[in-house]
Amino acid sequence: MGDLKSTARSAAAWELARRQHGVLTHRDLLGLGYSPKAIKHRLASGRLHRVFRGVYAVGWPLLTREGQWMAAVLACGPDAVLSHRSAAALWGFGEERAGAIDVSVRRRSEHRRAGIQARSRPSLSADDVVRRRGIPVTTPTRTLVDVAIELAPLRLERAVNEADKLDLVDPETLRESLDRYGGAPGARPLRVLLDRQTFRLSDSDLEIFFRPLAARAGLPPPLSKQMVDGFEVDFHWPELNLVVETDGLRYHRTPAAQARDRLRDQTHTAAGRTALRFTHFQVRYEPRHVVRILRETARRL
Repeated sequence: MGDLKSTARSAAAWELARRQHGVLTHRDLLGLGYSPKAIKHRLASGRLHRVFRGVYAVGWPLLTREGQWMAAVLACGPDAVLSHRSAAALWGFGEERAGAIDVSVRRRSEHRRAGIQARSRPSLSADDVVRRRGIPVTTPTRTLVDVAIELAPLRLERAVNEADKLDLVDPETLRESLDRYGGAPGARPLRVLLDRQTFRLSDSDLEIFFRPLAARAGLPPPLSKQMVDGFEVDFHWPELNLVVETDGLRYHRTPAAQARDRLRDQTHTAAGRTALRFTHFQVRYEPRHVVRILRETARRL
């Protein structure tokens, strides 16, 4: 009977370890019926391997990256979640710092573990926590808010772009959700970035701002909303074989929209035209860049 209990206990331990990426806590083992003496024996015999205090790798000391993340979360207690740069790495839109796993604890805590950057965050909402591959982790939106103050602007831009490509966020929804995080330090840099990506002028305002830029570049007045090569284009100079298109979103474009844009540009090129693209944000807030590109293009044409 004792052997049957031991076999069942071992099977349950392996199943739990499998679901937890090969790691178990001291509490897990006690709950499965192992005594402190039995745990010590398995440590001594190499069937368990200490990863952090109270957290053990089962059977083999080398853990996958996900196993290391799970071990770090378990080491910080039941209210802990993977966060910040480590969460971004788990979601696939960032890289974590070497030698440090980021964990947030949803209660007041003074966790100190070598290799773990633990933060006490009792105000972290349950709505900001999900499980990915079994690991408790902050949501993609919360993760981006958290890392926004740790990343240089270009790297933050890249993270948002990658999260968008992975269909984890989209700029419009992300921008709207920032109202929830008004007091978070990362909300402001994200808002600045997303305003660039989602900014869009009305058709009339676009003409009001773009036409003077074309004139400054030395171009004659363009035709607008003309059919060219089977497509309606924003601005057209027939005498120069030049078309200019404007995009309201710089990054978030569906695959179908991207395919249509490529088809338009390819068709214009095949017809011997030059096609330029600017964002609405560039037209409104980066006029020098727009004028420079228009002027150099016109000079070449």
